[in-house]
Amino acid sequence: MTAPDARSFDAIVVGGGLAGLAATQRMAASGLSVALVEKRGRLGGSSAMSGGWFALSGTAVQRRAGVEDADDVFLSDMVATGGGFADPSLLDALVARQAQAVAAIDRADAWTDELKVSAGMTIARAHLIRIGRLLAYLEREALAAGAVILVDHPAEELVMDGRRVAGIRSGRAVFAADAGVVLTTGGFSRSRELLDLFVPDQAGAMPYGGVGNTGDGIRLAWMLGAGLADIGHVAGTYGQHPDASDDEHELLTANYLGAILVNAHGERFTDESESYKVLGTAVLTQPSRMAFQIFDAGVRARSKPGVPLSDMERIEELGHLVSAPTLSELGHRLGMPPGALERTVERYNDGVAGRAADPFGRTGLVTGVGALAPVDSGPFYAYPAVTAMTSTYGGLSVAPDTSVTRIDGTRIEGLSAAGEVVGGFHGASYMTGTALTKALVFGIEAADRTAAA
Repeated sequence: MTAPDARSFDAIVVGGGLAGLAATQRMAASGLSVALVEKRGRLGGSSAMSGGWFALSGTAVQRRAGVEDADDVFLSDMVATGGGFADPSLLDALVARQAQAVAAIDRADAWTDELKVSAGMTIARAHLIRIGRLLAYLEREALAAGAVILVDHPAEELVMDGRRVAGIRSGRAVFAADAGVVLTTGGFSRSRELLDLFVPDQAGAMPYGGVGNTGDGIRLAWMLGAGLADIGHVAGTYGQHPDASDDEHELLTANYLGAILVNAHGERFTDESESYKVLGTAVLTQPSRMAFQIFDAGVRARSKPGVPLSDMERIEELGHLVSAPTLSELGHRLGMPPGALERTVERYNDGVAGRAADPFGRTGLVTGVGALAPVDSGPFYAYPAVTAMTSTYGGLSVAPDTSVTRIDGTRIEGLSAAGEVVGGFHGASYMTGTALTKALVFGIEAADRTAAA
């Protein structure tokens, strides 16, 4: 390959989020010459904007907390959450290789002791990791091992040598990759065009996720006949304030602590213990595509400052939490019909007390786990939240070794993919923390596959 500005490396990584940094660091540490190219002016992508939750089983954090988990339970929870649509071979590989993620987090000294049950889990498996520390560690180690990191370099084309991917073009520059190219470009949460094409019913969700997540990797590989997986199941995430900024990770899931969801009319409309992806779709059908998380002083006391999804103090500081001494006054402040909120809460409390069946089948806090409590202790609170397209859990079809596969099942030689650009792991819904876990695990796997090429 020749070009006005040509450079050669053993491998090229496209995209500087968690998967890309993990792949770059791993290959550089193994002695490969590797370049990471990132379209934006800084690294991190959606990973840097995330809450930092990882789904892992059998960890030291779980053992210290007295939580008994097992790989087969982790696997069965993912299968159930995905509604049977996820690729079993990918789920098996994720569980079998999670030790790679644990080892990387160990080296980065990025653990916290925060552990909880969250969406899609029957056991406390969501581990809060210091994501900024992990990303910084991987970048630092990659550079120390000789990797080249180039920001403001969008990949515009995959360069071919016959039927093999042999590099990329970025502007006038061509970067040759003797061992292969790894796509870690993120999803398409910021592409209204692709959302309208793949999931038009979700296109009304609030755009969020990495600003560079416009589907670049999907488009590049699609041009080569790559297959797609889980695209039709992509859904937004419920729980973000409509005024949230890109600089503030503001998602609240008070419903997993005991809150109920009501629409602008003060009416419940769903089982609040469902995955926040399922809830996201339900909220898009409600007036103004918004729902209030309604809770009492008991739930408010369960806030955890500094812990994403549970930090009500920060949300109150931002002025996004509405409170009132009574349900009647809270409903009035929210502009609901007189008496509507009180009647809804009374019916919900009847269900909690066993005096009536819950009309939406709610039996627990999260995925049916955790005892429900009545909403009855003032003061009362409301958090208005919308469905945000924080990330897209569908993308390129890959084999368990991260090689990108065509629509006929054959592999595109010289091309691997990892992270949010990949589909097949989540199916119809999403378990909290599996996106970051798969990014780290399969970023490492893509590196090992490329190094062995």
